[in-house]
Parts: sequence; structure tokens; C-alpha cells
Amino acid sequence: MLINFISKITSIQRDTMIAREMDVIKTEILHLRGGIALLDKRMTLKEAVSKYVFDGCSMNIASICAREPLAVAHEIIRQGRKNITYITDTTTDPVELLVAAGCFNRIEAAYIWIGVVGQGYNIRRAVEQGIPNHIEMIPYSNYSAGLRLMAGAMGLPFMPTKSLLGSDIIKYNPDIKVIDDPYGTGPIALVPAATPDVTFIHVQRADMAGNCQIWGMLGNDEHAAKASKNVVITCEEIVPTSEIRKIPNMTTIPEYAVSAVVELPFGCHPLSVTGYYWMDNPFRQEFIKASKSREGILQWLDEWVYKIDNHERYLDKVGRERLAKLQEMEQDNCMIPEITAKTGEGRL
Repeated sequence: MLINFISKITSIQRDTMIAREMDVIKTEILHLRGGIALLDKRMTLKEAVSKYVFDGCSMNIASICAREPLAVAHEIIRQGRKNITYITDTTTDPVELLVAAGCFNRIEAAYIWIGVVGQGYNIRRAVEQGIPNHIEMIPYSNYSAGLRLMAGAMGLPFMPTKSLLGSDIIKYNPDIKVIDDPYGTGPIALVPAATPDVTFIHVQRADMAGNCQIWGMLGNDEHAAKASKNVVITCEEIVPTSEIRKIPNMTTIPEYAVSAVVELPFGCHPLSVTGYYWMDNPFRQEFIKASKSREGILQWLDEWVYKIDNHERYLDKVGRERLAKLQEMEQDNCMIPEITAKTGEGRL
């Protein structure tokens, strides 16, 4: 069946545009199993950002603190994307970088923080002083931000909640509506569905089609994947589908929700990835130190983003010995079990 399908494609008389699309179909088909074609969705980070992130789009980088791919932020900055609406619940370092580079003009979120290493100087400058540009802030709570993604994943226009009643969030967010519950329980708040143009999600491992497995905190990743128009998966490693099928209950994000897969080892540095590497807080502290002034963060961006044209060179600059130490530190605290082929049982 697969051979016949490819033969038919080859025999079509095509112009240049059609030929390009047909060639993509031919090269993307991995294998045919049970009548379901699994596509090879692998691409480079540069290709993924170029294809799915555009000026004026809405986007999300999923998860919080762990598994937030700063490499994605670096590439968006290098490609000069602007006027982006950022939709999230809570976020950390990547947004600080993207704000410093002037990529956003609107943020819909609960809060932005840098955790124990310091405060977000770049987001404060943007909101309070309009440097490098003014950013419109649309507030939600963590819970209601998650409800927005849930509504988007379910194909609903909004999600009801009572948790916002009595808070000032409603006062400062005109997108939240309060109505009388038709079933007679009193007032209820409605939060609009969130459907970003693209969401980036970093996972521990995925296959080439985009079946993704995650260890550790999940956040709203599953709902974000199903709510978004396009989903780019970045992962520590791409593994055969047979490995994914050994523990199918760990497949949090299915391939049908995924647009592209990018293999990106250490893609979250200096943040952490459960089972792979520890958080590099000394590196983050240097970033915070540079962020205290506009001049300092511009120098940081020049050194760590603009003068480095890809992720591999970034890792070389960080230092392979340093990265190996972060791996060692994580293994001392958390290890992902190896799954045996015969029994499917885990072992350390």
C-alpha cells in the first residue's frame, strides 16, 4: 500500500510548488502500521521558528522553571520576531530574554518570575518604563490561565469559574465576563479560551512523529498542546517509536497534536530537565546581574544570543564539562528508570 502510494505521487505531473509539497509527503512517511501513517516531523530549530513564529502571532512556551527551552527564545530573538502576544500561566527565564529583546507587545499571564535567583528586571522595565517597548499586561490567576487552555483544548469558547470572584483581576482584565449562573448558584466568571498560534513544549523524549513522554511536573502542557494551532516539540532525545510503546501511559502528548519535532539536547539550559540535568543557578545569577541595567542586558544578548548562530555553539560556549557536571548533579537526585524490552518493567 505504501509503495503504491509513493509511486502514484512520483508519477504526477507537477509544477514547482506542487513538487515541493509532494516531496515532503514522500520523505515524511516513516512507516505504515495498521493503516495509520506516522510522519517524520523532524526539523531544525531554525526551520521550526521560521515556519511557525511570525510577527504579530500568539505563542506559548509551556511548562514552568523546568523544561522551559531557552534555546527557543534565543532563536526567536535571532530571527527578529516582533509584536508577539504571549499566552501562558506562569513563566520564567525565556520571557525575560524575549522581553529584553523587544519581541512582545502583549502578555496574558498569571505572573512572571525568576525564582530564587532574583527578580525580573527586564519585564519591570518594559511595563514601568516602556523599555525597550511598552507591553500590555492582561492578568489572570494560575488557575484561570489553565482553564483558558483547557477550554481551547476542548474547543469551547470559554470556561466558567468562581475562583476569580472578589478579586481585582476582573477589574483589570476586560476579557473576563461575569454573568448570573442560569442554574441559580449566583454570579460566575467566564474566562476566554486560549488558542495560541504556536506552542513550544520541551520533553525528555519523543519519536520522530511527535509522540512525547514527560517525567516530572506537567503543568498545563497537555492542554496547551491540544489548544494550539501548531505545536513544536523540542526534546532531549528522539527515540524509536518502539521505545515509546514500552510505556504508553507516559505518552502525555500524542503525535496528532504535534506539528514539528526538534532534537535539542540541553535545550533548557540554564533551567533543568528532570532526569537529564540540574538547574545552572550560577549561570542564571550572572544573567540577573546583567539584567539590572539596560546596557548590561544588551551586552548579554550580544554575547550569548546574537554572536552565537546555533544551539550547538551555545553549548560549546557554556562548556561541555560544565554541562556534564549538571548531568551528574541531576543523576544524584533523580534518574529515569530504564525500561526493559521483554517485561516493560523499570530498572535503575
